[in-house]
Amino acid sequence: MNQNEDEQYLKLLSIFHYVVGGIVGLFACFPIIHFVVGLGILISSLTQPSQNGPPALIGFFFTLFAGGFILFGWAFAICIILAGRFISQRKNHMFCMVMAGIECMFTPFGTVLGVFTIITLIRPSVKELFEAQIVQPK
Repeated sequence: MNQNEDEQYLKLLSIFHYVVGGIVGLFACFPIIHFVVGLGILISSLTQPSQNGPPALIGFFFTLFAGGFILFGWAFAICIILAGRFISQRKNHMFCMVMAGIECMFTPFGTVLGVFTIITLIRPSVKELFEAQIVQPK
């Protein structure tokens, strides 16, 4: 393969990383409803303790787990977007490889993107592009 084809593949990979990062960030927002319900249970059970409503512990668990899933999902989305940025800048080859492996868990989009990213990034000509960027930054 020539350098021009590698440049095209890397450009496409960076764009797809932005898209998949946005999708992951959107999916990470789904537990917001659980977070709000947990806060409602927690606040109502603490302000008006009664025997009829659920205990505060249930609200605490809803809030804690939903908040954890949201934060983890957003962090994962940010890392995917960063990997796309690094691919476009030809920086941090190892970070991009690690993120490509982790992306494979996010089926089906992340799996496809991760596999194609790994296949592209292990090519010697692409490694040379990343190494050339370290020597001569743009």
